[in-house]
Amino acid sequence: MSHAAAGGALDVDLEVVDRVRATFVAEPGDVVAVIGPNGAGKSSLVAALAGLAPATGHALLDGVDLLPLLARERRVGLAFQDQLLFPHLSARENVAFGPRSRGVPAREARASADHWLARVGVGDLADRLPKQLSGGQAQRVSIARALASEPRLLMLDEPMSGLDVGVASALRIELARHLADYDGVTLLVTHDPIDALTVASRVLVIDDGAVAQYGAPGEVAQRPATSHVARLVGLNVIGDGDRLRSFSPGAVTIDRDRPEGSARNRWAGTIASVSPYGAVLRLVVRTVEDGPELIADVTPGAATELGLTPGRAVWASVKESAVESYANQRR
Repeated sequence: MSHAAAGGALDVDLEVVDRVRATFVAEPGDVVAVIGPNGAGKSSLVAALAGLAPATGHALLDGVDLLPLLARERRVGLAFQDQLLFPHLSARENVAFGPRSRGVPAREARASADHWLARVGVGDLADRLPKQLSGGQAQRVSIARALASEPRLLMLDEPMSGLDVGVASALRIELARHLADYDGVTLLVTHDPIDALTVASRVLVIDDGAVAQYGAPGEVAQRPATSHVARLVGLNVIGDGDRLRSFSPGAVTIDRDRPEGSARNRWAGTIASVSPYGAVLRLVVRTVEDGPELIADVTPGAATELGLTPGRAVWASVKESAVESYANQRR
């Protein structure tokens, strides 16, 4: 049973019981980065749309509700972070599996597989078994397999996870090149802000089993609705009733004693960690009395002069002029 589309290629309003409640609309060609802390419900959303977990509500893909359909009946392509390639099949046969399962003749399915393997940069590895592939190569095969089924909804669950920086960067470039020409909808589950801010056209923030924020990457980066997103984009964010207040780590002043200056935003706390961050040191400060956890950037000289080491009691302060205030979408 189908519902009329409410606009857009993907119109989602579903609930996976005790896991996630999600409502959003994506347009044809949108790449939606799905971000949020571990256990927030990101993978549950993907599983529900793929037909691997039961859900209530609707998920309209080009006007057709996916939820009543069996997994094999959905025009969905899925690539997991751990590839899940068939170990006894070559890369070519892994990619051809989807088309063949839909009744495409073997020769045509293999030709399609060769096309997609070449498209993601591993055409010369078509005859290799998964155990003969590196992690990056296997991930490319996994993505090619998802694409070969010609899905209207492509879901990539942490495709760059576990890859070294160079391999992940190359794969990201190849993926972005393909997605620029793809007229379906892509959901890209990721923990990497580079993916969210460069590959995606929209960002869906899942937190505590619900949608916390949905918008353009720049909007989400400038006005994060959750502390998790704030950390990803390198900002501090604190709640203030029906509003949120954000400020950069560079705007935070660290003192050993309570500051007497003009900054009205002050927190006592303890340094939890100190780590290099470019030309500065980044501190994580756990404030007392259930206050916010803050990040602050200080020069190595200041850190040495003030003895800023883990466990040190400090005061953090921010001038009001450095704080941006905006409405809390979650309320």
